[in-house]
This record gives sequence, C-alpha cells and structure tokens, in this order.
Amino acid sequence: MKKTLVNIALTIMATVAFAIAGFAITQPTDASAATMSYKKIHKVAKKQLGKPYGWGATGPSRFDCSGFTSYVYKKGASKKIPRTAQAQYNKYKHVSYKKIKKGDLVFFGGSKHSISHVGLYVGHGKMIDSQNRGVVTEKVHAPWWHAVGYARVGSVK
Repeated sequence: MKKTLVNIALTIMATVAFAIAGFAITQPTDASAATMSYKKIHKVAKKQLGKPYGWGATGPSRFDCSGFTSYVYKKGASKKIPRTAQAQYNKYKHVSYKKIKKGDLVFFGGSKHSISHVGLYVGHGKMIDSQNRGVVTEKVHAPWWHAVGYARVGSVK
C-alpha cells in the first residue's frame, strides 16, 4: 500500500513538472520570440530624425550609428541588440538585398570583418541612420556607402 502511494505521488509530481516545463517552453521569453511591430520601430526611428551625431552616443539627444539602431529597437520593440555595428552584424541572420524587409539592419564597411556603419531599412531602397549629418533618411545604395550585408533582428510585422 505504501509503495502504491509513493508511486502515485511520484506520478503526479512528474505530470505537474512536465506540464510546467511544457508551458514555459511555449511562452515567449523576450521580444525576439514574439513578433515585433515595424510601425512602433519606425515611429521611434522617425522621432530621432534631425538629432545630431555623436561618436559613441546612444541617445536620446544624439547618436552614433549603432547607438541609434540599439535605441530604436530598445524603445520600439523592447529588444536589446548588441551595441556596435560589427556585433550587430555578427549576431543576426543575414538576408540578401532581394529579401530585405522593413526593420532589417543594413551594414556598411570594407568587408564582413570590418563593419563600420549600420542603418535601419525603411523600405523603397531607403534607410534611417545616424552619420556625420546626424540622423537622416537616405538611400541604402548611395555612392558614399559600400553595403556589405543585411540582417534580420527578428520577426518584424
């Protein structure tokens, strides 16, 4: 009788533990697991237009390029992304220019190992980025930039 009660108790505990573990696995743990809103990300990015450039600046009054993209994702999607352009390039899934979507990051530099600039793709071949003229909207394929790659931070709708 005592052995039967122990087996029943163990079975109940195992069932509860598996149910809790299954529930935890299916829940989003951060913004990367859930869909982020491009509308919110873009709204935050547009509010920064015209703000001055500052080397190493992360906002909200001035930005460098990766400080800008980090700020936009943090405020617009509650998503913390790496601080530097190179680290952002290294972390996320790369996509081709043909498959780029609004909200993707656009990277520039000498090669994939020397990323020196990043911007936020906003559609129609344009991006918002922070550079020597401050936060501006400009063409991705402007003659002064050498596009190295494109990356998707997560599921942005």
